[in-house]
Amino acid sequence: MGSGLLCWVTLCVLGVGHTRAGVVSQSPGYRVAGRGQTVNFRCDPIPGHQVLYWYRQMLGQGPEYLTNFQGKEEPDKSGMPKNRFSAERPESTYSYLKIQPVEPEDSALYLCASSPTTAQHSHLLPVHKPLRAHFSSWFPEMPEKGATCSSLCRGKTQLGFHKR
Repeated sequence: MGSGLLCWVTLCVLGVGHTRAGVVSQSPGYRVAGRGQTVNFRCDPIPGHQVLYWYRQMLGQGPEYLTNFQGKEEPDKSGMPKNRFSAERPESTYSYLKIQPVEPEDSALYLCASSPTTAQHSHLLPVHKPLRAHFSSWFPEMPEKGATCSSLCRGKTQLGFHKR
């Protein structure tokens, strides 16, 4: 990999429509990081939503489940890459997704969504999909495998990666 190679990790913010003050927001808006640095992404769900989801979409693939938080229950982190990725949701409010240290293979879309509840309030296994994760007014169901950012995103946050 050449020293001039620049990889982009694009983060996609999925909002909801037609909800009173109901927008999922994600920050930072833009970040460039070098190999070995720490990157933190914040997701603020719609007020009152108990469930928050993190997904990752690698180039040319469908969204991949990372983790979800349901109120004060222990999070299901079965989809989280081991060692360098972590997520938390203090006091059932906002959530952080942390990548430490950043590597070139982290280039992907990172998706955040929230929902008032999950289907039948059941624990989600990695093979299950939340039925009504609120992404947007024009995409009310969970993204299917192969969905692309252009059909999902209302706003974008970007992380640039450069080799030192």
